Amino acid sequence: MTEKVAERKCIAAIRIRGIISAPLQVRETLRMLNLKRTNHAILIDNRPSFIGMLNTAQNFITWGEPSKETVDLLIKKRGRLAGGKKLTDDYAKRVGFKCLDELIDALYNCKVQYWNLPNIQPYFRLHPPSSGFKGKIKKTYNMSGELGYRGEKINELLESMI
Repeated sequence: MTEKVAERKCIAAIRIRGIISAPLQVRETLRMLNLKRTNHAILIDNRPSFIGMLNTAQNFITWGEPSKETVDLLIKKRGRLAGGKKLTDDYAKRVGFKCLDELIDALYNCKVQYWNLPNIQPYFRLHPPSSGFKGKIKKTYNMSGELGYRGEKINELLESMI
């Protein structure tokens, strides 16, 4: 009964493709992940339920483990409150943190879930990649495409989309 809980890691998932002619299960999975449009991103942790959802929608999204600097850049530049205002130190103080950097550290270490924060947009609206996608958006990352799991290489894609 003393099973070890695996260390939680932060995962960034980005929707790349539209859902025209996608199976119903994939559409529902993307809706549950709050990936409503292309070029939207979310921050989640590596629970088995989330990994299963990512694997279900792997032909429409890409995901990986971002670095702390990328998470910091993503939240400071693209994090929004429900009204469309940027995240500030005042918001972090209202939520119970000393400053925005402390909130970002808690999000990166999976002590707080981003989508559970009050009065916040649960997703990040991103631009298309600045130099375009490097591969086809209908192939997996292992086959020189853009879809599926990409590990640490998600940092390059996120930085070009912020």
